[in-house]
This record gives sequence, C-alpha cells and structure tokens, in this order.
Amino acid sequence: MESGKVVLGVLAGVATGALLGILFAPDKGTKTRKKIMSKGGDFADSIKEQVEELVETITEKYEGMMADTDKVVAKVKDGHDLLKKETKHLHHNS
Repeated sequence: MESGKVVLGVLAGVATGALLGILFAPDKGTKTRKKIMSKGGDFADSIKEQVEELVETITEKYEGMMADTDKVVAKVKDGHDLLKKETKHLHHNS
C-alpha cells in the first residue's frame, strides 16, 4: 500500500504544479478556465488508471494467496489422513 500512497502523492504534486503554472500564465480568463478543466480531466483520468492498476494488483495478490492457502490446507489434510491411518495401523498391531 505504501507504493499506492507514493503514486497518489506524486500525482497530486504534478497536478498542483500544472494548476499553478496555468494560473500564473498570462492568458485570458476563459482560456485559463479551459486549461484548468482540461488538466483536471487529465488528472482524473490518471488517478482512475492508477486506482484500477492498484485494484488489479491487490486482486492478483489476493488470488495468489488464496491458491497458496488451498495448497497448504490440502497438504495438512493429507498429512492428517496419513497420521490417522498410521495411528490405526499401530493400534491394530499392538
């Protein structure tokens, strides 16, 4: 999650810099407002992409963990079954 925070921080910094650059540029008010709207849309699209990538990464990691957990559970069950058989075998031979 730390990398997600860093990415969002960088994006926020870039957006702030772009906005300040537009605001201090010597253009008419209407042009400046159009530029702000355009940059705002670009920023929103960029944030959306980053969030989608983050969700995809988290989903992949979750699915991998679940697959690993299933494997571990199967091994434990197999070990339990084997132990149970050995215990019965030893009990019958005593």
